Amino acid sequence: MVEKKQNFTVAADRSCVFRYFFCRGAEVPITLLLSFADAQPTDAEREVWEQVDVVLKDAKAVLDELQAYKGAGQEIREAIQNPNDEVLQEQAWAAVVPLVGKLKKFYQFSQRLEAALHSLLGALTSETYNDPTQHLEREQALAKQFAEILHFTLRFDELKMTNPAIQNDFSYYRRTLSRMRINNVPADGENEVNNELANRISLFYADATPMLKALSDGTTKFVSENKNLPIENTTDCLSTMASVCKVMLETPEYRSRFTSEETVSFCLRVMVGVIILYDYVHPVGAFAKSSKIDMKGCIKVLKDQPPNSVEGLLNALRYTTKHLNDESTNKTIKSMLQ
Repeated sequence: MVEKKQNFTVAADRSCVFRYFFCRGAEVPITLLLSFADAQPTDAEREVWEQVDVVLKDAKAVLDELQAYKGAGQEIREAIQNPNDEVLQEQAWAAVVPLVGKLKKFYQFSQRLEAALHSLLGALTSETYNDPTQHLEREQALAKQFAEILHFTLRFDELKMTNPAIQNDFSYYRRTLSRMRINNVPADGENEVNNELANRISLFYADATPMLKALSDGTTKFVSENKNLPIENTTDCLSTMASVCKVMLETPEYRSRFTSEETVSFCLRVMVGVIILYDYVHPVGAFAKSSKIDMKGCIKVLKDQPPNSVEGLLNALRYTTKHLNDESTNKTIKSMLQ
């Protein structure tokens, strides 16, 4: 196989411009140029891009609200410890209701994000081009949006995992609302959720990585709904993105051009995100010998980072993937994630 020179530069923000020669098995390397820094939608991309852009514009506000989420732990504790004190009951309820409004909004945003991912997958895996690298190179504005969705998803789940107040607040809300309904006490209507929605929201937050679970389910649904589309169109797109991120992160020459740690975090989250989606939709998953993702290399890249910065991502691979514990999974890979 003829070696070709690899060349890329990284922009000052999270966006990246790089050239990567992706080798699949024994095939001749394929040149893949992704220009995320100034990726503007072509006329062919514009319709999908505009749909997704509306969703992504709200993503930062969601993360900011989640990061600032403090919970109503103190008010809830005081109300539980003093069940006959009506003032404390009212204070706890007044504290919890607006928080549940936020939790409801986050859940509804996950549905919007899943729909956006569905649209992007439809474009990036269509048979317009014969190879996933052509999609990623010629539809760079959509590829950038896909990466942004994955970055948001992993960041959301990192914040959620470190905030137990979320589930505590919602559990208290449901218990209190149930008592109020039994006693025919009027509830604040604006943020009230019916039983069906409350069950769905509760299941959403019960998952360790709820946003990633939503995207994994959405990707699986996309594949099942598009049986006429070769599954390789989807899995090759995902494995190519994982490989690109890995090379950028593991090569000192390239890594040294990153201008901020946020760029590193961005690439790490995208890499882990596409690995998990691949593991859900590929018949044998990301950890099998036949996988087109170099899992040992990807895990090594993660382990080479400061532990505190990647523990959430390693946990996502440990607990959110579908095939890690399969008998066919390489023992070395399993031990690397222990």
